[in-house]
Amino acid sequence: MASATEITIRDLMPSERVVGEVEDPDGREVVLLGRIWDRKITRDHPEVRRHREQVLAAVETPDHVEPDPRPDRRRYYRRDAGPSSWLMVVVSFEQEPGRIITALALRKDPKRWKP
Repeated sequence: MASATEITIRDLMPSERVVGEVEDPDGREVVLLGRIWDRKITRDHPEVRRHREQVLAAVETPDHVEPDPRPDRRRYYRRDAGPSSWLMVVVSFEQEPGRIITALALRKDPKRWKP
């Protein structure tokens, strides 16, 4: 039997299609599930459909990070990425690995952004 450190998202949910995996700046694994990308993100925010790699890059090398109003979530921002001034990606760490739960383009700077 595999140890807890050897268990992956594919072991826990073999039917889940993982369309991206990155580590955030704190070294935490984050995945983008196909069903979230297809049924949530690109449906609710079609402007990011052609920017999946930039969504992943926003988590891996963000220009700004801040807590989300909901516990166990973080917001990752990448400047001049995607279809607008900012790309915001929300990751839930309510489970391991963390999961990208939404991504959207923003024109305004993040509220806590200090250039």
